Amino acid sequence: MGFIDDIKLRAKQNKKSIVLPETWDRRTLEAANTVLAEGIADIVLIGNEEEIKKRAEGLDLSKALFVDPLDTEKLDSYVELLVELRKNKGMTPETARELLTQKPLYFGVTMVKAGDADGMVAGAVHSTADVLRAALQVIKTAPGTKMVSSFFVMVVPNCEYGADGTFIFSDCGLVQNPSAEELAEIAASSAKSFELLVNKEPMVAMLSHSSKGSASHPDVDKVVEATRIAKELYPNINLDGELQLDAAIVPSVGASKAPGSNVAGKANVLIFPDLDAGNIGYKLVERLAKAEAYGPITQGLARPVNDLSRGCSADDIVGVVAITAVQAQANR
Repeated sequence: MGFIDDIKLRAKQNKKSIVLPETWDRRTLEAANTVLAEGIADIVLIGNEEEIKKRAEGLDLSKALFVDPLDTEKLDSYVELLVELRKNKGMTPETARELLTQKPLYFGVTMVKAGDADGMVAGAVHSTADVLRAALQVIKTAPGTKMVSSFFVMVVPNCEYGADGTFIFSDCGLVQNPSAEELAEIAASSAKSFELLVNKEPMVAMLSHSSKGSASHPDVDKVVEATRIAKELYPNINLDGELQLDAAIVPSVGASKAPGSNVAGKANVLIFPDLDAGNIGYKLVERLAKAEAYGPITQGLARPVNDLSRGCSADDIVGVVAITAVQAQANR
């Protein structure tokens, strides 16, 4: 069974409620149709039911829950919640009501925060910045987590490396130039995400253009320090660095370049030193190796909210909904 088929099966076993706020986008409605037909999750569609159904001609959304921000008994309580959450930033009832009724992203994340839904998926229309701004302002970070980061699940066909060709790449979509402390936090969050979604033991490689001192540069120093911090703070995670990519995933190269390492040659979680490396890396693997790339998936939020590429397909949205549902199972 492939990765996404396994995720869908797990999602079906304990169905969660996922908000899709971008209901003027046909791909979103097609994805909702598929998710409902396959029983992957319960779907909440934000907007006027009649207008949404007109746009959804030929699709079956009869099992969806439609919530119109302009006509819901929950609006006043959501206004109160948003004011309470953002009062230190000057949020007024008037501004909160305007956000909730005019910006579906804010209505969606407030639903999740209130416990009226388990997660949200958006980004087919909105930018990553828009989606994450709403999530960070309302959902906030999970207890014990210092930052929000992102990852891709990469499923590489006919690949003997990683977990039968499955990897997590992080961070490839959010944190531009993480400090050593932030890299360590990204590594810990990514290990948890791998264990949750892939159901196998994470082996975390802190990537660099150097392996165990083979090069000298401040960029290498950052990864060495991140590795030290991560090992100190998270001693139960199998983690090592600094490692070049080949030393991280190819057993013979790992044995040569990093003898004695518990991770070299066996890594399935790859932590990139900055966003340039991560973004280029995942796109190379996706295009040249014809890998499936699921993400960017967020990690570190108190409740799951996930972003989409604006070039996504309806099938991409279905996959991210299933992943979000599994994250929500763990969250609850």
